[in-house]
Amino acid sequence: MEDGTQTILFVDDEENILDISKEYFQQKNYKVVTARNGVEAMEALEKEKIDCCFTDINMPEMDGLKLAENIRQKDNTIPVIIMTGYPSLENTIKTLKNGVVDFLIKPVNLNQMELCVRRVLRERRLFVENIILKKEIESKLRIEKLNKELMYKVEELNCLNRIMHDVGMINTSTDVYKHIVNMTVELTKADESRFYMINGNDDMIFEVAYSTTGKERLCSEKISEGLLAGGLDCSAVDDCDDSKNEEKKLILEVVADEIPLLVSENGGPARHPKEVLSFMLVPMKIHGKVFGVLSAFVKQGDIRFTRKDLYYISFMTDRAASAIENLALYEHINSGLITTLRAFVKAIEARDPYTKQHSNRVTEIAVIMGEEMGCNEEEIDILNIAGPLHDIGKIGIRDDVLLKPGKLTSEEFEIIKEHPIIGASIVGQMGMWEEHQLIIRHHHERFDGTGYPDNLQEDEIPYLSRIMSVADAYDAMNSDRAYRKKMEVDKILGIIQQGSGSQFDPQSVSVFIKLHKEGKIP
Repeated sequence: MEDGTQTILFVDDEENILDISKEYFQQKNYKVVTARNGVEAMEALEKEKIDCCFTDINMPEMDGLKLAENIRQKDNTIPVIIMTGYPSLENTIKTLKNGVVDFLIKPVNLNQMELCVRRVLRERRLFVENIILKKEIESKLRIEKLNKELMYKVEELNCLNRIMHDVGMINTSTDVYKHIVNMTVELTKADESRFYMINGNDDMIFEVAYSTTGKERLCSEKISEGLLAGGLDCSAVDDCDDSKNEEKKLILEVVADEIPLLVSENGGPARHPKEVLSFMLVPMKIHGKVFGVLSAFVKQGDIRFTRKDLYYISFMTDRAASAIENLALYEHINSGLITTLRAFVKAIEARDPYTKQHSNRVTEIAVIMGEEMGCNEEEIDILNIAGPLHDIGKIGIRDDVLLKPGKLTSEEFEIIKEHPIIGASIVGQMGMWEEHQLIIRHHHERFDGTGYPDNLQEDEIPYLSRIMSVADAYDAMNSDRAYRKKMEVDKILGIIQQGSGSQFDPQSVSVFIKLHKEGKIP
């Protein structure tokens, strides 16, 4: 029998009842535990796993009603059946209050007790199964809720990481403005986004960047033209009407309050643009002062902005403000650095009038060659910065060698050969990038590996250094030097062609000759 594994607790102060009950139910394959009062019964419950309890009411130390209450508090799944020889309405009510499932009158028929056991154990199984099922459902719902929360957090983290990464990769303030309006449209599904710069002293507002689905525009030309006094720059937006005036008022309020504005559902007040269904205005601050406002608008469809959208856009404007501040600081430092280094070049030119403007001419030729050879924008920028500085190391060469009018001795030439190393070291100490240092260090390497300072050959020589080498050699031969006059152009071109594959990179020579024939070399 399935019930054969069940344990029944009998509690009664009459030994004969305990003995009879125990013998009968053991024969029915039940496990039986007995106790003479409630105290012993509670001790048995601590030691045994009880499935059902029969108890008398009147017992010493702890009666059956108190026992039933204690069992219910300990485990409310254990059915308790009261047996009494003195039934009363009062006792019946008390047993119901204590969670008793049945009430038997002594003397109790054993078959009746067995039927009662079967019934209450079956009901207990259903009750326990319901409890387990309810807990499983609650657990499942809790897990689903946690999964949703986790997915939301993962989505939020990915979004914030993307914002930080993308903004951190931008190299110019102009690109920052373009990026934040594009990302606003992408993240929030807005119909359009605009970034306005603010002149708080005069309440001037002008649009810098605009983006909408499938379209973007950067209004950088408006920056150079100046601010449009008294309102939004109407030439930079679609229409100049009352709605734009209302928009201007809202922007100025956000600037004054210095906190974002979210209208999830436009209820149609006159102060809100009528054609807008939902919108956000987020101020951008640098050093605690608002200098711009990012806007986002929904004009059609079912999408409405939420606090999550506002959180993302506010986070992005904070990162963008930091990026703009850092870029401005970097551009200022870099400008000062370039100015300092070029002052060194001016000092060299002041010592050696024959090399005056040599670095600028070499840069111009190298840039023309680089553009013809397909160099990207970054490589052209590197040429424009490193070109004027390629001979900066000559500041470390003493005058009697640098300005010697005659042919150099082998010892003096070894001193001259140090200037690429000195130059690379100077720009490195000043914080210049490795690419610029490499061009300066290797612009005197030869394609056949016999150049200096590191005897690099062919592809070992940085690509831009190979371009710079041809430009440098051409201008050196085409200029008056301390030890000779400039050469004839035909002779210079012959020397360069003859050096293709030995002194110079063949591709660079080929491009140079082509450009020279086309009259594109200054």
